[in-house]
Amino acid sequence: MRAGDDLYAFDRRALLTGALGAAAVAGVGGLAGRLLSGRAEVGVARAGIALPEPATPAAPLPAGVDFKIKGLSPFVTPNADFYRVDTALVVPQVDPADWTLKIHGLVDRPVELTFADLMKRTVTEADVTLCCVSNEVGGPYIGNARWLGVSLADVLRDAGVQKGADMLLSTSADGWTCGTPVDVVLDGRNALLAFAMNGEALPIDHGFPVRQVVPGLYGYVSATKWVTDIKVTRFDQDEAYWTPRGWSAKGPIKTQSRIDLPHDGATVRPGRTVIAGVAWAQHKGVDAVEVRVDRGPWRQARLAEAPTADTWRQWVIDDWDATPGTHTIAVRATDATGYTQVADRAPVAPDGATGWHTIRVEVA
Repeated sequence: MRAGDDLYAFDRRALLTGALGAAAVAGVGGLAGRLLSGRAEVGVARAGIALPEPATPAAPLPAGVDFKIKGLSPFVTPNADFYRVDTALVVPQVDPADWTLKIHGLVDRPVELTFADLMKRTVTEADVTLCCVSNEVGGPYIGNARWLGVSLADVLRDAGVQKGADMLLSTSADGWTCGTPVDVVLDGRNALLAFAMNGEALPIDHGFPVRQVVPGLYGYVSATKWVTDIKVTRFDQDEAYWTPRGWSAKGPIKTQSRIDLPHDGATVRPGRTVIAGVAWAQHKGVDAVEVRVDRGPWRQARLAEAPTADTWRQWVIDDWDATPGTHTIAVRATDATGYTQVADRAPVAPDGATGWHTIRVEVA
C-alpha cells in the first residue's frame, strides 16, 4: 500500500529488492534485464494508443469544485500521486496487443474481447473516487480521477447473465482475484472497464491496459487492475483473494471525512485559521460536513461543488479564531441518505473503518 511520498520511497526499495532477488535467482543481467525490457516495450505500446472520444462525456467540472487551497487535496488526484495497493512485488506488464478479456460462467453467451474490440465499443467517461478498505480514519488511500472506458454492464448484458448469478469473480494478469456483486454493476451506476485515467492511457502501475472501476465499493471488491477474466458466479460457490483472509465478501464504501488542514501535530499562529479537508460517500453523495473544536458546538462547513455522487467533496471553515494553546479538531460527514458518521472507532477489517477524524494542533 503506497500513497503520497511513499509512492516514490517504495520504488527505490523495490528496485533494490528486485536487484537482490535477481542476483540470487538468475543474475542481475538476466531477470532484471528482462523485467526492464518488458516494461519498456509496454510503455511504448501505451504511448502509441490514441484514445477514442467518449460518446457520453463527463460534464465539465463545476467552477466551484475545487477551493484551490494550498495543502488541501485537489479535487482531481494527479496520476503520479494516486494511491496504489499491490499484492505482488513485480507489477504486471501487459501488452494491449496480447490482452484479452474472457467473460464466462453463468452466462448465456461467453464473450472474449481483445483490446481492439473494447476500443470499438461505446465509450463513456466518468468522475469516480476510489478508496481502499484498508484506509484508516483520516488515511491517504483514496483518490479521485476522471476515467474513460466502456460500460461493464453493457458487456455483461451481451453475455446474458443467468438468473441466480450474484458475483463477478474477476482475475488480474498476476492471478489476483476480486468478487464484485452483480446487482451493483447492473444498477445503472458508471461501472467501467476503464482504459484511461485523467486524459491519458492507464499508467502501467494502475492497471494498463484495462482495469475495473465500480463506484461505491472498496477497491478490493471492485477495482481489479490488469483484468483478464470475469467469471459470472455466486458468492456461495466462489471466493476472491481477500475473503478467506478475513475480509468481508462485499464491501460498500462507508461515509467518511478527513481533515487535511491543519496537519495533525502542527503549530499554527493565533488568529483566523483555515480548517479544510475532503469527505466521501460514493454513490450516495455528501450532503453536509460539520467541524468541532475542543468539544464545542458543531459548525457547518462550506462545501465545494460535486459533479456527481460518486466523487469526494472538499469542505472548508475559513474563519476559525485560533487562540493560544492546544486544541483538538474533529470532523464528521452526513450523506444523502441522512446517515451521519458515528464517533465510535472501528478497525479497517473486515469491511472498512469508522469514526471521526480528530487531530491535535498547537496554537502559538
